[in-house]
Amino acid sequence: MGKANASEVWLADYQHLLASHNLSPSELLNSALTPDTSSQPALFSLAQLLDDPALLEQQVREECQAAGHPRMHKARVSVLHKNLSLQIIGPMVIRLFRDGVGTTLNPHRVFLCKNDPTPAGTPRWHHLTEQEVPLGPDDFAQALAEQMRSWYPVFRQYFGVGPGAYWSSVGLALGAPYSVVWNQVDPDRLCQQASRWLSGFDCDANRYIDWIPAEFSQQRCAIPQRRGCCLKHLLPEGGYCGTCGIYRKDRMGSLKTSEAGPQKQPAEH
Repeated sequence: MGKANASEVWLADYQHLLASHNLSPSELLNSALTPDTSSQPALFSLAQLLDDPALLEQQVREECQAAGHPRMHKARVSVLHKNLSLQIIGPMVIRLFRDGVGTTLNPHRVFLCKNDPTPAGTPRWHHLTEQEVPLGPDDFAQALAEQMRSWYPVFRQYFGVGPGAYWSSVGLALGAPYSVVWNQVDPDRLCQQASRWLSGFDCDANRYIDWIPAEFSQQRCAIPQRRGCCLKHLLPEGGYCGTCGIYRKDRMGSLKTSEAGPQKQPAEH
């Protein structure tokens, strides 16, 4: 197969992997897409944020007075970026795997919504997808990687979000279809496919995510491990993410990593 249709081959491999376990890709991926029912008012678009980062800085300070502390402020923005990745980019990749066709990511149609104080909360990011331009798998991967590279300086230079935090959040989102079946297919094949898929994006996402075969509750599975920390544990609502690479040893007490799993040290976060 030529390089021009590499992404199509990876999508076909994913379909074959699920079919070999008598799973329906369309049903599983459909179930992973939750309807966007956000009722919170939009504050500003992603395009406005990228053009004027001070908008986000002001919003973060309004939502939390403690965000005046540099490390707390960085943690807030890092988690908001993680939410952007998982709530907007992740579903886009899932739709690509389900339909075989992706869409453009127009930052003018992505909006940060007002924070929901209820315990359950609602997604912070809302995506209007009705008018997006369809893209083939390779064009989708190329366009998305270019956007991730172009957005990085804003989050890195203006807000101080580290490369490990930024790129591992992007990597988790790009691997969303594989996370859907983390414990339902052969973990070695899943980890190999997920790693190859990430390597097809011309950005640093695959440098900060390790897909590792593991054992959980006496069942072999596959888990994505961040090589960076989003700093969520610093926030009052805190807690550690299930994919955190920095605190992997503490969290992996009940997980038995397979010998095939890569042993790498966490990168800068």
